[in-house]
Amino acid sequence: MSKFQVGDSKTIEVQITDAMVRDFAKLTGDFNPIHLDDAFAATTRFKRRIAHGMIAAGLISRAIATELPGAGAVYLGQTLKFTAPVFIDEVITIELKVKAIREEKNILTLDTICRRKSDGSTVLEGEATVLAPRN
Repeated sequence: MSKFQVGDSKTIEVQITDAMVRDFAKLTGDFNPIHLDDAFAATTRFKRRIAHGMIAAGLISRAIATELPGAGAVYLGQTLKFTAPVFIDEVITIELKVKAIREEKNILTLDTICRRKSDGSTVLEGEATVLAPRN
């Protein structure tokens, strides 16, 4: 029997920093100037640098590992829809909510949403499938 119930939810808040963006670029090799070059980014529709979308997606993984379901969770799948940019130094709230439970396999389906803390607007939404730890 799962210790989780449909409707359970957790949130974390994280500030997206310049250092995170630069470290992500080094890790992945994604040196797109829209993420790293202020002068270039000023010429784009966003008028300033934006964070890599996958940073927010990675923070969903962090929330799964630390909050819901927590340590020992194994990611099985994730859908992502990027709906707005995240700017450097913005604080985002990562929300996880249990949508469904497969009791026999201890698998959770989670709604995953990232929002700007400043105005609550959604920047990323999706669904995660996670194998929850049994303990």
